[in-house]
Amino acid sequence: MIRRRPRLFSLVLAAAAAAVAGGAIAQDVTPDVLARGLQNPWGLTFIGEGRMVVTERPGRMRVIEADGGVGAPLKGLPEIDAVGQGGLLDVVADRDFARNRTLHFCYSEPGPGGNSTAMASARLSDDRSALENLRVVFSQKPKVGSRLHFGCRIVQAGDGSLFLTLGDRYTRMQDAQTLDNHHGKVVRVLADGKAHPDNPFSQRAGAMAEIWSLGHRNVQGATLAPDGTLWTIEHGPQGGDELNRTEAGKNYGWPVITYGENYGGGRIGEGITSRAGLEQPVQHWVPSIAPAGLSFLGSDRYGAAWKGSLFTGSLKFRHLVRMRLEGGKVVEQERLLADLGQRIRDVREGPDGLLYVLTDDRDGQLVRLTPR
Repeated sequence: MIRRRPRLFSLVLAAAAAAVAGGAIAQDVTPDVLARGLQNPWGLTFIGEGRMVVTERPGRMRVIEADGGVGAPLKGLPEIDAVGQGGLLDVVADRDFARNRTLHFCYSEPGPGGNSTAMASARLSDDRSALENLRVVFSQKPKVGSRLHFGCRIVQAGDGSLFLTLGDRYTRMQDAQTLDNHHGKVVRVLADGKAHPDNPFSQRAGAMAEIWSLGHRNVQGATLAPDGTLWTIEHGPQGGDELNRTEAGKNYGWPVITYGENYGGGRIGEGITSRAGLEQPVQHWVPSIAPAGLSFLGSDRYGAAWKGSLFTGSLKFRHLVRMRLEGGKVVEQERLLADLGQRIRDVREGPDGLLYVLTDDRDGQLVRLTPR
């Protein structure tokens, strides 16, 4: 596709429902459309020399050139069950990509009993046309007949291990509270797919050794904070979206506690929001914003006001959310990019210190936020 630079958009500062007063300053940026015509893009990663790899949920992966050119779909992908919320989802370039050219990606994998989230690793060919040496390194168990709640965000830790978020599959929400399955969990595996030896339940009889944390519903964003800790953001039901600092062995409560309710109204379970031994979110949203993607901004390219902020997209309200944190708490929120009028599926900080977002549409866009 041809790179297109749209008219300038003014980012209008508007306090979100959970925001507190506090003198934030709207940042004047230009949303530059680098590529368009992407069908429901879902994940974005950077592979050097200004190039990016983008996934499209129907089952395609493409290289975006530095000049905005969109490559043909890569060959060599596994079989993908692109139904409902499933398909080809997140992608992450290995930390050592310059040497090994490895991409890690997750998708909905078909199989006996239905489908489940899987994660694979493969080498991007030298001519950037295909995936080579494909290995499925993790497959969620059990598979179920569901079109919903795949989770599927990947984060690579400093030791090279991989965190993967896994949805509760909607019909199996009670599974999120038990350790004999992967539903409603965050898992951590080594590059070869083996459970990390330091995982909290690796020595517990009857527990899946890959589990890092439990009690999640449908985590749609995950990132490492500057201090190396894992943060995730997940969809609640009707209300109750959550931002969590996701620590080893901890239980984040779903569906025992939640700030949401059933679709159409009515409590979930006992209708409680807290219980001893279950973690409270750092932030929750009522009504839901349907968060997607999550990224801390480490650069000062946008000035001191934005540095250290946490960003997520809102699928429901079609904007980007900036969160200012103090002492591990969200003390202020801004709504940004509302003029785009598009569902924001992913947000990442690039090697240049700038923010890049993907818009979830049949004519989806890759957008760079350029400070003016």
